[in-house]
Amino acid sequence: MAAPSHVLAPHAANKFRPPRFGLGGSRLGEPPGPDGDAAAIATVDAAYQAGIRFFDSSPAYGDSEARLGTALSRRPRGEFLVSTKVIGADPEESVRGSMQRLGLGVDLVLVQDALETSYPVLEGLRRQGVIKAIGAASTDWQALDRLVRDHELDCVLLAGQFSLLDQSSRPLLDRCLARGVSVIVSGVLSPEVLHTDSVPARRISAVCERYGVSLPQAALAFPARHAAVTSVLISAASPAEIRADAALVRQPVPANLWRDPELLRLLS
Repeated sequence: MAAPSHVLAPHAANKFRPPRFGLGGSRLGEPPGPDGDAAAIATVDAAYQAGIRFFDSSPAYGDSEARLGTALSRRPRGEFLVSTKVIGADPEESVRGSMQRLGLGVDLVLVQDALETSYPVLEGLRRQGVIKAIGAASTDWQALDRLVRDHELDCVLLAGQFSLLDQSSRPLLDRCLARGVSVIVSGVLSPEVLHTDSVPARRISAVCERYGVSLPQAALAFPARHAAVTSVLISAASPAEIRADAALVRQPVPANLWRDPELLRLLS
């Protein structure tokens, strides 16, 4: 996974384009204490060494922001992108608190609810150069679709609903593509994918295996099949886990797999 030289550079079709893969920080906040600190920092270091330059966190993720900031403080700030979420009624206070815990500036701020009241404040911070981009995050693609329709967003973070096993969010992705809004997806390595514990997962896995591709490998590659998707977040809690996922990312997926009639039927 090569490190991009200008992670914040604009793209012709997108107002804001994060790197192709990122580390989601939801599992970096636990357990508390020195052992948890050491494991989280080592995980971020391993992700960085694997070429990951996009790191997502939230005030709701326990000690995740502080641990992420400690790990990234040793890295050149211009080489990576950091995103976090707005928590609470005061978006500016939330952003400032995140920056204090991280010890770093925040590039992208994602709103999970009350965007109508948060947006003017965040837009002001963007104009001042405090943040670079504004987005919305949800597990509900229809909610995000309404926000993309009604607001000038730079990106959205969709948890689930666009993966090998669920493409229900295609209308959202099509709208984002038309409006130049980048889409970040997470949750592609679901338990069903990792353990093939459903009939659809086993059927898709059988097709993938004919091309020498594992189901997790295909799951990580699949979202970028839609032109609106710029980034995939990978959650990890140990250096070994993020190294294994990064190794899957580096393995090419044969183009013929995506044209396989049986796979196309299973994904339809």
